[in-house]
Amino acid sequence: MRTALALALAALLPGLANAQENAEQGVGAVLRGLEKVSGDIVDMTLSPGDAARIGPLTVELRECRYPQGDPAADAFAFLTIRDETVAEPIFSGWMVASSPALNALDHPRFDVWVLRCRTE
Repeated sequence: MRTALALALAALLPGLANAQENAEQGVGAVLRGLEKVSGDIVDMTLSPGDAARIGPLTVELRECRYPQGDPAADAFAFLTIRDETVAEPIFSGWMVASSPALNALDHPRFDVWVLRCRTE
């Protein structure tokens, strides 16, 4: 399983690097959180440096980027997610809106993913 994921990431990382070179930075991001047990959904609108909570998790946005000239297209955001019960972040990296499973939060009770960048 890990080998397949590593191969998929290796194939997609050059495209992500190219996307970042031709990307514009948004003024924030809209994220969605899911509490898997109750099915509750929470939308989070964050600016860079802001944080929001979903259960015991704190989700912090560093930046959000989108393809140049097309803010409605695919967004990717750098997130740090902490669990109050764990010392180290449980997630830190880029999440891609069109492929949330590519680099996903691995938590038994909560999911978080990127919906889009904010441009205003």
